[in-house]
Amino acid sequence: SRDYSAPVNFISAGLKKSAAEEFSEEDSDEDEKPVKQEEPPKEFVPKKLKTGGNFKPSQKGFVGGTKSFVDFGSWERHTKGIGQKLLQKMGYVPGRGLGKNAQGIINPIEAKQRKGKGAVGAYGSERTSQSLQDFPVVDSEEEAEEEFQKELSQWRKDPSGGKKKPKYSYKTVEELKAKGRINKKLSAPQKEISQVKVIDMTGREQKVYYSYSQISHKHNIPDDSPQQPLGKDAKPQGFSLPELEHNLQLLIDITEQEIIQSDRQLQYERDMVVNLSHEIQKMSELLSHEEKAISNLSKVLEMVEECERRMQPSCENPLSLEECAKIFETLQDKYYEEYRMSDRVDLAVAIVYPLMKEYFKNWDPLKDCTYGTEMIAKWKSLLENDQLLSHSGQDLSTDAFHRLMWEIWMPYVRNIVAQWQPRNCGSMVDFLDSWVNVVPVWILDNILDQLIFPKLQKEVENWNPLTDTVPIHSWIHPWLPLMQARLEPLYSPIRNKLANALQKWHPSDSSAKLILQPWKDVFTPGSWEAFMVKNIVPKLGMCLNELIINPHQQHMDAFYWVIDWEGMISVSSLVGLLEKHFFPKWLQVLCSWLSNSPNYEEITKWYLGWKSMFSDQVLAHPSIKEKFNEALDIMNRAVSSSVGGYMQPGARENIAYLTHTERRKDFQYEAMQERREAENMAQRGIGAAAASVPMNFKDLIQTKAEEHNIVFMPVIGKRHEGKQLYTFGRIVIYIDRGVVFVQGEKTWVPTSLQSLIDMAK
Repeated sequence: SRDYSAPVNFISAGLKKSAAEEFSEEDSDEDEKPVKQEEPPKEFVPKKLKTGGNFKPSQKGFVGGTKSFVDFGSWERHTKGIGQKLLQKMGYVPGRGLGKNAQGIINPIEAKQRKGKGAVGAYGSERTSQSLQDFPVVDSEEEAEEEFQKELSQWRKDPSGGKKKPKYSYKTVEELKAKGRINKKLSAPQKEISQVKVIDMTGREQKVYYSYSQISHKHNIPDDSPQQPLGKDAKPQGFSLPELEHNLQLLIDITEQEIIQSDRQLQYERDMVVNLSHEIQKMSELLSHEEKAISNLSKVLEMVEECERRMQPSCENPLSLEECAKIFETLQDKYYEEYRMSDRVDLAVAIVYPLMKEYFKNWDPLKDCTYGTEMIAKWKSLLENDQLLSHSGQDLSTDAFHRLMWEIWMPYVRNIVAQWQPRNCGSMVDFLDSWVNVVPVWILDNILDQLIFPKLQKEVENWNPLTDTVPIHSWIHPWLPLMQARLEPLYSPIRNKLANALQKWHPSDSSAKLILQPWKDVFTPGSWEAFMVKNIVPKLGMCLNELIINPHQQHMDAFYWVIDWEGMISVSSLVGLLEKHFFPKWLQVLCSWLSNSPNYEEITKWYLGWKSMFSDQVLAHPSIKEKFNEALDIMNRAVSSSVGGYMQPGARENIAYLTHTERRKDFQYEAMQERREAENMAQRGIGAAAASVPMNFKDLIQTKAEEHNIVFMPVIGKRHEGKQLYTFGRIVIYIDRGVVFVQGEKTWVPTSLQSLIDMAK
């Protein structure tokens, strides 16, 4: 009987341990202390189970509260249940554990007896001694029997009545080292926990501990056990020495910590040795590299000092530019790293610049344009900084070679250009052509933009096409390969001067063609066509108007003057001139001739003679074909209508044959042209066919303007709502999203392309 009305004592602690830390501490305490088997108090010994007299220790019954797998469900034979059958249907095999892999146990939770009267955790961890890991799946009955007997013997008393000898466990140094490596990361928290103050109030007296581990070392004999006097035959009772046990345990812990600390120190020293060996190797490599660099720098310094010594005026063997180039080549080949790391700008200024000035002292670029190109090309490879050139944002004038060209070579060029006459362009063009691959790009651009172009512009302003005997293209066109688009600003004043010179020009003067022909491929196609339509085509139209067509006495000079411009003006412009000024008079003369009983043989010759005066390109134009076919139709009608009158024998047949022959020639020519176009398309591929199609609406308008001989060109400097204005004949238009807008009286009116063509005519 116990008094349950008494107050309950607790343990006051400042820090609670987690289950993992308690478990690790319990394991460490069990490893450090010798394991001693003690008998449990009599009142906690489990009673015998009533199994109907069938239970025997040799059989596999209950072991530590856990039933074996072999006798699982054996009690079912005394009942009428079907549980065993249902388990077997679900895959259970008698004698093995439950679960898919037979890993289950029957009774995994087990109660553990607490040794004293303390509260929870007073005697260590409350974890059960048997867990899921204590019940592995056995492979044989012998192993299960051996495990059963081992667990059963823990609860038996010694038959002799004596006290069992304690069993001690020992740890080797290697085990301590391994434990120290595993628990190295947990050392800081354990040190924190070991300094916790614990007040134990479970006994008669209040006791203070400074770690939870001291509680586990508490003596296990109950405090309230009665003291028995020692008689003659009585056996002495055991007594506890907690101070001695504490000191011994402390010595053991200190020794273990010293062993673990020594092992860690040894590992640290070994790692330090490896690290220092690597450092020694790196330092030796660095030392050898530095020694080599010092040696190379000393040799480079000797060579530079030798150059400076030979540049002194008092030196008997002065240094030349060729010898200096060889020294720099040696520096670049043998001591490349030192040469690239050095400040080449200062080195070149001190050594190369004076030699370069002496080298170009008597140089005339226009007389000897190739002088020094090879030498400068060699110095370019020696001094030019490739890394600087790869960065376009850098200031290239800071490069040694660029600075050399700008300060030494460029003054000679400035002096020569200042004295140069632009009309004598041959020598200057040859000079720049020979230096174009040597001189830096930005210096060449400076020469062309700042020196050459202003001279050309000034000369163009002073040029007069009526009085100057030298054609302007002879001293402008040689600059095209070098300057290209830089000459565009000169073309507009040249066209204006030529247009002024052509105001009083007559087509009989062939000199105009000689002056204008070199500019055909220089001007853009649009500007060239506009210039021709404005200044040449009206003169040719006046000339055709003055042409008198007389079959009996024909003067062909005016016609030759017009046809001679066929390659200069576009085919559409020439066809327009013929349609407007030639074919009306020609057809009229033919009709009047046919109405006066003509000689059809002469008419046939006259017809073929005029047709032979035109080129195939002009004859292939649909408008020209239409006019000559119209002449054939007139002749056929004339032959057919004169039935009752006199007619030359065979005239009708001759006219019919002529018509058939001319139509067949036209057909053959068209077939040949189509075949050529097909071959060209096959050679160039589909891309060529696509290129012939107008890419946008503006190209379509330009194509239609060329077909109808209408001038289509932009109005310079004029825009409406941000859109470029164009002249289409005499009409001003602009294009917006595929729609043509024509300028009306008050506003812009959208119109169709055909209406635009009709308005322009």
